[in-house]
Amino acid sequence: MAEFRVRVSTGEAFGAGTWNKVSVSIVGTQGESPRLPLDHLGKEFNAGAEEDFQVMLPEDVGPVPLLRVHKMPPALPCLPGPLAQDAWFCRWFQLTRPQGSPFLFPCYQWLEGAGSLVLREGTAKVSWADHHPLLQQQRQEELQARQEMYQWKAYNPGWPRCLDEKSVKDLDRNIKYSTAKNANFYLQGGSAFVEMKIKGLLDRKGPWRSLNEMKRIFNFPKTPAAEYTYEHWQEDAFFASQFLNGLNPVLICHCHHLPKNFPVTDAMVASVSGPGTSLQAELEKGSLFLVDHGILSNIHTNVINGRPQFSAAPMTLLYQRPGGGPLLPLAIQLSQIPGPNSPIFLPSDDKWDWLPAKTWVRNAEFAYHEALTHLLHSHLLSEVFTLATLRQLPHCHPLFKLLIPHTRYTLHINTLARELLIVPGQVVDKSTGLGIGGFSELIQRSMKQLNYSALCLPEDIRARGVEDIPGYYYRDDGMQIWGAMERFVSEIVGIYYPSDESVQDDRELQAWVGEIFSKGFLNRESSGIPSSLGTREALVQYVTMVIFTCSARHSAVSAGQFDSCAWMPNLPPSMQLPPPTSKSQATPESFINTLPPVNATCDVIITLWLLSKEPGDRRPLGTYPDEHFIEEAPRRSIATFQNRLAQISKDIQERNRGLALPYTYLDPPVIENSVSI
Repeated sequence: MAEFRVRVSTGEAFGAGTWNKVSVSIVGTQGESPRLPLDHLGKEFNAGAEEDFQVMLPEDVGPVPLLRVHKMPPALPCLPGPLAQDAWFCRWFQLTRPQGSPFLFPCYQWLEGAGSLVLREGTAKVSWADHHPLLQQQRQEELQARQEMYQWKAYNPGWPRCLDEKSVKDLDRNIKYSTAKNANFYLQGGSAFVEMKIKGLLDRKGPWRSLNEMKRIFNFPKTPAAEYTYEHWQEDAFFASQFLNGLNPVLICHCHHLPKNFPVTDAMVASVSGPGTSLQAELEKGSLFLVDHGILSNIHTNVINGRPQFSAAPMTLLYQRPGGGPLLPLAIQLSQIPGPNSPIFLPSDDKWDWLPAKTWVRNAEFAYHEALTHLLHSHLLSEVFTLATLRQLPHCHPLFKLLIPHTRYTLHINTLARELLIVPGQVVDKSTGLGIGGFSELIQRSMKQLNYSALCLPEDIRARGVEDIPGYYYRDDGMQIWGAMERFVSEIVGIYYPSDESVQDDRELQAWVGEIFSKGFLNRESSGIPSSLGTREALVQYVTMVIFTCSARHSAVSAGQFDSCAWMPNLPPSMQLPPPTSKSQATPESFINTLPPVNATCDVIITLWLLSKEPGDRRPLGTYPDEHFIEEAPRRSIATFQNRLAQISKDIQERNRGLALPYTYLDPPVIENSVSI
């Protein structure tokens, strides 16, 4: 006979407890016990409970690497359906022999309905470290089951592959929103929709009557940043600052030479840079910067309310005055083809020439940001990382334990987007200037250009030549967070991979990287995305990139969407008249008539308000309540990482106290661990 004490921890979330019966089979190297009921007088496994059970085995099974958990509904006649399918969220099991040390078996999974689940003792193991056939078999069976459960599909040609599910209703409970988060999400969206519907705005297909009407009509809970945007949106300094710290801070580049198709002259820019300015001299000083939306050239545009919409592919030249001062726009050309029908707009032009030119640039920013910076680079790539992690790394793998917190709810929100956002009849189709066709075409174009260095922040900053431009808080805060992540990942990799050869020999790791390359980047070798990893240094950079993409980068380009668009002229989602082909033709009336119609404006603002608000059940960056790592060394690394993030947050908040418009999107408590909204 062998005796064990079994301690069980149930999660605290709503609905985490169960009425079902739970038993365990203790799997040792010398055999497996029969099912051992975990039963007390009264109800067990309430939410938040930790309970002890004594079990007796008929014979000793030797060292215990595995625990088989069984869950069955009570044997009652005419059992109601909800009880038969009762879900249970198990945090962990702990086994202890008399006078022995406890062995922890992390779970952190939902068990829904009747079924069994195999748990491993919690020590992290790479594939080459498991020598016992029992453990090797368990790894293979776990991955086979998950590969059957989570499969790939092509949603659109040329896009990264995604989860093969049509609706969030079909998702496994382990990747769904919690009950509380789901309820909050729909309550938030519903309240905004009802308000707009009552006012009749969602049914108004015509243009706004004036900017004053637009200001008067909106009663959303305003943010300080949204109010600041309304007050300063026409100012050149604020226009330029949004390329640094707005919702699309990834395009601005150091201008080493003027593009041949952007024929700006010295005389054109003298009003900003001063009389006698030489553009060549300013280029050599490094004071000129360029934002090029050329990828939008000849892009497919949408039809809204029966009217065709229009798009531009502008180039914007910016000037950083030596010795300080704000970044300022020097010149804007609204197409990639210079000539008499593509004038270069200047700050010295009439207000109703210059303001529309800036507004066309902001419309290009909307299209580029929503299709590429946000949807492709943050959501779709994070889904690839998530799906490959679930399919190729078993629970016991140290990289699974490291990465799984950064995949939380990503498959849910992306599946929901394919139901409610990027499908016919929904907001992208109804209310944006490019529509689904333009979004898809833009993503296809970007996928042919996407490269690894653009996903690695330090390399991206160097490649764009923006290491020294002042007031670039996305860069400053992002580099701090990247550095903290990189040190954290380096420590974890150092614990489990003693050499470069140990990286090369980890077949699960190589399968994970290979699947990301094939399914996410469609086997494009020109992307520079690795298809395998050969060194610890390469592994550290790659995993840091994955975590940064799934957390900090998404926060930087998502959390400010409502701030930027609440005052729609600052970020118009569509344009109803074509770009101007000459100067001195625009009027206040033509400006209003170019902006999106009332119903499309409201549709987009509701959506971006919803997508900028995390609907509860948050886990800020570095928060790991699910303790997948049980060893002391990785736990110390986690604590060190959390301390570094706390110091970064303190530094950011101290700096922000001196800013008229604080930059908060990369403050660690604001950053979610994963793409979950």
